[in-house]
Amino acid sequence: MLALNGGPPLRTTPFPSWPIYGPGEEKALLDVLHSGRWFLDEHIERFERDFASFQEAKFGIATSNGTTALQVALNAIGIRPGDEVIVPAYTFIATASAVVATGGIPIFADIDPATYNIDPQSVADAISEKTLAIIGVHIGGHPCDLDALGELAARHQIHLIEDAAQAHAAAWKGRRVGAIGDLGTFSFQASKNLCAGEGGFITTDNEELAERAWSVHNCGRTRTGAWYEHPLVGSNYRISEFHAAVLLRQLERLESQTAQRTSNAALLTSLLREIDGLAPMGDDRRTTTHAHHLYILRYQATPTGLSRDRFIEALCAEGIPCSSGYRPLYREAAFSNHFKDSSLISPYFEGRPDYGSVSCPVTEHACSSEAIWFTQNMLLGTADDMRDIAAAADKVLSSAADIL
Repeated sequence: MLALNGGPPLRTTPFPSWPIYGPGEEKALLDVLHSGRWFLDEHIERFERDFASFQEAKFGIATSNGTTALQVALNAIGIRPGDEVIVPAYTFIATASAVVATGGIPIFADIDPATYNIDPQSVADAISEKTLAIIGVHIGGHPCDLDALGELAARHQIHLIEDAAQAHAAAWKGRRVGAIGDLGTFSFQASKNLCAGEGGFITTDNEELAERAWSVHNCGRTRTGAWYEHPLVGSNYRISEFHAAVLLRQLERLESQTAQRTSNAALLTSLLREIDGLAPMGDDRRTTTHAHHLYILRYQATPTGLSRDRFIEALCAEGIPCSSGYRPLYREAAFSNHFKDSSLISPYFEGRPDYGSVSCPVTEHACSSEAIWFTQNMLLGTADDMRDIAAAADKVLSSAADIL
């Protein structure tokens, strides 16, 4: 009997908790505390160097969070009021709200049904004379098509920013993401694979953009100028020594944790492929490392007519935590409300931005009836944990008629 109908849940053991920490993180925090140097000191310098190197980027700037990293990156490429930035409709709000916060207009592109990453053809259709940049998000840790997006950016002489908030250690064609585009941004928020509660990062191979980003994040200063000399208008988007100290310790765990997630994700995929009605996400051979911040499963129509949301409810009752994930971002009232009295004119919209007219069918389907998310900490469990996920899914679908 299903747990929803009063039966025993298949699983009562919790999955691994997150974050994972130990004496190293505790010592790092105490070292900063007792040093009396809590501001722009050696831990930040070391983390900027080490994480940039880890992601195979020449330059790195640590910021207060992933949202401010996006805002700094947009300011570094010279965004001006009314500039259009193409973003996926399937992403966290910060990808688009950072555009609004810096004066731009987010233009939403649809996603690839196999990967949920931004669809290059939809991007191509959205480019106008006011397009300044494309933000390609590596959803769930799966790199987006950086070849196609890079070609579009080069052809139209616009910028490519990688939103790698979910993609620490991910690699495209053998190179880690973040500096394949003009700039990359990362988040170290509490749920992320590399985490300090909060924090962000910018990567680039372009020295001029790196210097502009450093200036914007540090009140418009320059590395060589006087402390009260401000050639650019910036703000305080700096990270603290405490966060950097924790991140240095967490970085030591990242490669082994990525390997464990990869192994468990492969096992889970092989198990779920055997269950009618479930389809793991598609793969791209050019992705040489998937970060697996999320394990996204696609729910298919079943003969019983059991809805995706009812399936999720039943799976959670069986002791397998999961969720439906994002909503189409252009439906968030924030964007319509922001631009309803705006004087900005968008070539894409042929007038004032009007998000009520936006339609991204693949995104709509993913959000309304297909996507199911498992979080990255679940992939840090055992092989038996993966078997429990598959067994619970099979149990629910086998008894679907009982919970319609």
